This record gives sequence, structure tokens and C-alpha cells, in this order.
Amino acid sequence: MKEHENLRVKPIQWHSEPDDDLIICRCEEITKGEIRKAVCDGMVTIKEIRRYLRTGMGLCQGQTCGKLVKGIVAKELGVKPDDLEPATGRAPVRPVEMQVLGKESEE
Repeated sequence: MKEHENLRVKPIQWHSEPDDDLIICRCEEITKGEIRKAVCDGMVTIKEIRRYLRTGMGLCQGQTCGKLVKGIVAKELGVKPDDLEPATGRAPVRPVEMQVLGKESEE
């Protein structure tokens, strides 16, 4: 069974909230309203939200916003945050010079 099959029974109607312009993911500048709208558009798992909006994919890799995003999605779906599967964390990728990989020096 897919993770999100039992998360939503009925469609969620979009309604604006006063704090929708609050920035949740600072690295990617994603607001609470954008996250809520993504849930209304059908993104019901943390992985889907991450792929759709790029939340948690910035420099901090979700260390700052991960719990906030999970809480917002859970509230919109009417479930407990623990019912949502967490997104997979990955180390940030940085360009590396080939000489570092080859352990060569510029002599």
C-alpha cells in the first residue's frame, strides 16, 4: 500500500489564512501558504512536498524547516505529524576539484 493512500479521504478546500505569507523554508523562501496550497493540489506526503516546492532541499537540508513543514502538512490533512513518513535526509553536495579526488597536487 502506498504511504499516502490513507492520508486523505476528501478533497481539501483552499482558504487563505492571515499567516500564509510567513516564510517556513528560509533556504528556498517557501511560505506557509505555498505549502498549504501544495497539499490542496494533491501533494500529501513530505517527499511530494519536497519535490514539488523544494522545501528542505537548501543549504540546511531541512534541519531548520523540516518539523514546521511536517506540522503544516499534518494539520492540513487532519492527521498527527507522526503519521507522516519523514523525508530522506542527504548531505549537501558541493563541487570538488578532480585533483582532490585523485589526491594529486599542483606541483
